[in-house]
Order: sequence, then structure tokens, then C-alpha cells
Amino acid sequence: MDQVLLVSVNKESKICKWDGFMEEMKKMSCIAMPMVLVTVSQNLLRVISMMMVGHLGELSLSGAAVATSLTNVTGFSLMFGLASALETLCGQAYGAEQYKRLGIYTYGAIISLLVLCIPVSFLWLYMDEFLVLIGQDPLISHEASIYAMWLIPTLFPYAILQLLVRYLQSQSLILPMVLSSIAALILHIPLCWALVFKFNLGSSGAALSLGFSYWLNVILLGIYVKYSSSCEKTRVSFSSDVFLNIREFFRFAIPSAVMVCLEWWSFELIILLAGKLANPQLETSVLSICFTVTALHYYIPYSFGAAASTRVSNALGAGNPNAAQLATMTVMVLGAAEVIIAVSFLYCCRDVLGYAFGYEKEVIDYVKDMTPIICLSMIMDSLQAVVSGIARGTGWQHIGAYVNLGAYYLVGIPVALISGFVLHLGGKGLWSGFLGGALVQCVMLSVITSCTDWQKQARKARERIFEDEFKYGQLSTSLPL
Repeated sequence: MDQVLLVSVNKESKICKWDGFMEEMKKMSCIAMPMVLVTVSQNLLRVISMMMVGHLGELSLSGAAVATSLTNVTGFSLMFGLASALETLCGQAYGAEQYKRLGIYTYGAIISLLVLCIPVSFLWLYMDEFLVLIGQDPLISHEASIYAMWLIPTLFPYAILQLLVRYLQSQSLILPMVLSSIAALILHIPLCWALVFKFNLGSSGAALSLGFSYWLNVILLGIYVKYSSSCEKTRVSFSSDVFLNIREFFRFAIPSAVMVCLEWWSFELIILLAGKLANPQLETSVLSICFTVTALHYYIPYSFGAAASTRVSNALGAGNPNAAQLATMTVMVLGAAEVIIAVSFLYCCRDVLGYAFGYEKEVIDYVKDMTPIICLSMIMDSLQAVVSGIARGTGWQHIGAYVNLGAYYLVGIPVALISGFVLHLGGKGLWSGFLGGALVQCVMLSVITSCTDWQKQARKARERIFEDEFKYGQLSTSLPL
């Protein structure tokens, strides 16, 4: 009789675990799938601009590629990384039902990032001198400086957009982001074509169209945040609490930026190094295309990581470590399924992939040869994007920063230099070295995640959120977010 009861209990336990897993899978998918549309739509803006420029010729494509690399290093990656702090702060605060803090955190973050955009803009104005100084081809440097100058109007809305995305994401308000991102993308395609070809603005028109599209996205989301009843609980008034909160924002924003930038910069460094190879225009163009393809795919597993960040941070803020652990296991299964499909599709399309970026036969054949390496990179990217999302939700970005430093700058970049220049493997060698760094990163992040003490993380989240509860209890009533 006891054995029968034991078997029955075990069956019920397995059913409960399976039901819990499926329920978490459903919740995770409701965030992740729409977030795929959001992130891919936003990233497609830059991809479309690059594709338009690619049809202007190899020199224009090379200049835009170098400009994109340098602006990513000095501006876009920095804003993206700093904004990631809100995934920890807003997500855990929402889980703890400290709703007003979301508005305070977001206000402080917007002020901080807009101030940082000013010195970055001045840096972009003098990009051509910098590129020539580091030995880049003068013709490519001139084209890059033009493209970068016209990207300045894009930097400010980009920073605001990343913060609004985190603010809404932490509340699982994904639909407005989907609609605004798709609307901006629909506008961008004809606008970019018209500015590049109809008005003969060339690469300058491609860069300028990005600014218009990002501003449209920001305006649409701003209207939603201000007037929607869904944001009523988290919508606050501008007060001195916003400035008091900036220090806490940077406590998470700096390691978040370091974690993101160290990885992002390694990509861009590979492209800049390609400019030192024997055929710089070909190598730079092809590696830029490879980076564009991997970046486009990256935002799919990144969306899964964003969903994991939301679910994990909400669970930790609510003091529920078991839910955080379940969310972690669920997103790993989703990430594995996605990358299998994506890699299979890309490999089958290797013969036609290069045509999306131009009609240069040399470029098309080179991209085909690089496709197997790109597929391996996508596998590594998928795993690390998911685990990085868990890290942001948990709040151990500083550990991720150390991991990325060791993986890419002690392993990846040195191997890339040896493969590309010593062994004379060219662009394939540079990218293969980067792939080695990504492998090290994935292994280290996976080990750290598997060893996480979820109860301790939940306790730390609750202690941090409630330590200054009284300070954030009184809010003024003007200037609603």
C-alpha cells in the first residue's frame, strides 16, 4: 500500500513539475515572441540602410561599415549597455510591487543618457581624422566620416528608445512596442530609398533616415506611456527623487555597459582589423555583412534573454527563487530550439545570402564561404544571449563583465590576430578567433548560471528594494512620465 502511495505521489509530483514548466513556457513565450518582433524590427532599420548603401558601390559600403563599427563602439553600444541596468532595477521593483520606482528609475536614466550623448556627438564629428590616424584607407575614412556625422541625430532618440523599451518590458507591456517598431520600419523603407536614390543624398540619406525612424518610434511610445492606463501605476511625476536615484542607476549601469561593450567592441575591432588586410575594401565589406547577419539573428535569442530577464527579475523582486530558477531552465530550452531552426535556414540560403547586400560577384562568393563560420557564431551567440539575459535579471552584470573581458580580450582577439595576420587566413582567420572567444564566454557563463544560489539572489533583491522605501514613498504630481 505504501509503495502504491509513493508511486502516486511521484507521478503527481512529475505532473506538477511538467504543468509548471508548460505554464512558464507559455508566460515566457508571451514576452519573448513579441519581443522578437520588437528587436528585429528595430535592428532592421540599420540593416535596410546598410543594404541601400551597398547598392551605391563597394566604397560606399566600406565607408558605412567602418562608420557603423566606430559609432557602435563609441555610442550605440554604450547607450544599449547603460540602458540594460533598467532590466534589473525596474524588473525587480515591479516584482516587489514598488511601481513608482519604475518611473523614477526611467526618468533618471533618460537624463543621464542624454547628457552622455553630447560628448559622443562631438567625437563623431572628427571621425575622419581619427581613422586616418590609426591607418585606415583615406577614401574609406572620408566616406565613414560623412556617414557618422549624419548618424548624430540618431543617437539621442536611440538612447531614449532603449530606456523606454526596458521600462515597458519590465511590466510585460510588449504590444505597444511591437506596433511602434513596425510602424517605424514601414516608414523607414520608403524614406530611406527616397533619401538615398530619389534625392541623391547617398549614404548621408541612409544615415539621416535612421534618425527620423527612431524619433517616430520614441514619439509613439512616449504618447502611450503618457496616456495609457496600463502605465498608470508606474507613471510618476518629476521630482528631486529622480536625481537622487541617478547614483543607484549608475551602480548597475556601469557594469551593464562594460558587459555589453566588451563583447560588442570585439565585433567592431574585428571589422577595423579587416581594414589592415591585403584587400581592405573586400574584407571590410564581407565582414560587415557577416556582422550584420549575426547581429540580426542575435536579437532573436536576445529577445528570449529579455523575456528571461523580465521573468527572473520579477520573481526575485517578489521573493520567489523557485520561479526564477524555473524561468532559467525554460528559456534555455527555447533558445536551443530557436538556434537549430535559424542555423539550418541560413545554411540552406548560403548561395543567395550575398545578393541581399549587392551584386559584386567577389563579395557574394566570399560571403558563401563564410556562412559555415557564421552558423557556428550564431550557436554561440544564442547561448550567451540567453544567459546574459538571466544575468541582467539577477543583477550580476559585474561578473559577466569579467567573463567577457577574459573570453574576448585574453582569448578571442589574440587568436584572431594570429589567425588573420600571422597565419594569413584573412577575414576567415579574424572571425575564427572571435568564435573561439565566444566559445570560452559561453562555457564560463553557463557554469556561473548553473551555480547560482537563487535564494540568496532573491534575498539580496528584496533587501535592496526595501532599504530606502520611505525615501521613494513621497512623489510630486507634475510632469507625468
